[in-house]
Amino acid sequence: MEEDPNASNVTTMMNSSSELNLSPSMNTPMVSLESRINRLINANQSQSPSRSIYSDRFIPSRSGSNFALFDLSPSPSKDGKEDGAGSYATLLRAAMFGPETPEKTDITGFSSSRNIFSHSPVKSPRKVPRSPYKVLDAPALQDDFYLNLVDWSAQNVLAVGLGNCVYLWNACSSKVTKLCDLGTDDSVCSVGWAVRGTHLAVGTSTGKVQIWDASRCKRTRTMEGHRLRVGALAWGSSVLSSGSRDKSILQRDIRCQEDHVSKLTGHKSEVCGLKWSYDNRELASGGNDNRLFVWNQHSTQPVLKYSEHTAAVKAIAWSPHVHGLLASGGGTADRCIRFWNTTTNTHLSSIDTCSQVCNLAWSKNVNELVSTHGYSQNQIIVWKYPTMSKIATLTGHTYRVLYLAVSPDGQTIVTGAGDETLRFWNVFPSPKSQNTDNEIGSSFFGRTTIR
Repeated sequence: MEEDPNASNVTTMMNSSSELNLSPSMNTPMVSLESRINRLINANQSQSPSRSIYSDRFIPSRSGSNFALFDLSPSPSKDGKEDGAGSYATLLRAAMFGPETPEKTDITGFSSSRNIFSHSPVKSPRKVPRSPYKVLDAPALQDDFYLNLVDWSAQNVLAVGLGNCVYLWNACSSKVTKLCDLGTDDSVCSVGWAVRGTHLAVGTSTGKVQIWDASRCKRTRTMEGHRLRVGALAWGSSVLSSGSRDKSILQRDIRCQEDHVSKLTGHKSEVCGLKWSYDNRELASGGNDNRLFVWNQHSTQPVLKYSEHTAAVKAIAWSPHVHGLLASGGGTADRCIRFWNTTTNTHLSSIDTCSQVCNLAWSKNVNELVSTHGYSQNQIIVWKYPTMSKIATLTGHTYRVLYLAVSPDGQTIVTGAGDETLRFWNVFPSPKSQNTDNEIGSSFFGRTTIR
């Protein structure tokens, strides 16, 4: 039998304790920390005196460990195999510091066993500036809910209809150009840039649609077909749609000589909202009859009809993130933003904004949208979709915020109102800084006039 080299130490300690003048309650033999560890390490040897040790170091076995000594019970590993090193470390820590000792932490709250560089701090919400960074005076900007007098091109040029004239404001150079003057017998009711941003469509109060080459300030075509004013325009890939107070929508292919290639009928009142989907397969239209219709490329009758709104539907926006997701907003008697899945023909949700909904626009950089409002708060709201939690509420206009356009980079919006001002706000992050903690936007450039 091999001699236990620690046996004499234990005996000496026991004898020493018995020779001390202790009270009866303390005469119970005590085991030192060192002895407890030694007994743990040599548990296998004492239970198997005939076993020979062939290695130069001892790796304890769970089956031979005296867990009862430390009031611990072994827990099997997931794969059923013993984890000697892990068990030994656990027991050793329990023996030295007591059972169920939490991991040591420093003053910062980080665990000593964790890499502090892997910590991800909680990011603060994105801050949206509450004031516009630029204001343009826009004399004669009409306070008419059914018109669409502002649009921003892919070439970073803003078009604005003021009375019987159209002005272009270059966002890069701040240069203002007068594109056209319709004369005293006509006025501008809508403007809409083609996809590439080189040509502008202008809808007039006499029912005409004019096409202008913006770079040359030259009219290239005039198309007729409507009997009354054209208050809504929407460009598809090669089709220009125009909506009128005569209740109709005309589809115009500018490659053809005809003024229009088809006529869409279904609305019972003025058409005031038009938007093509991003894939150019569906056209959404809203009217003063409180109806929202969806048309496909080949239909002359609406393929989807929605009648849940209880006021005029001017505000329309397609999601650039989810195919078939459509948002619409109702006027003063409705005040709701509603969401639709045109693929499954379902009404998804609705939220009461407490104000007339004048415009909607979806961010192409993040899953957020902005709405502009009229009676009674004249506010601008940035929403997180689909929770529809408010990210920011912006105020400043003193009239209904009837006009809205988004910059080509998707970060800035411009709003227009009957207070004859255009206000520029930075509300959306850039694609590369979607979670930025800092305020986004440019500095204030002062107040100027667009003409």
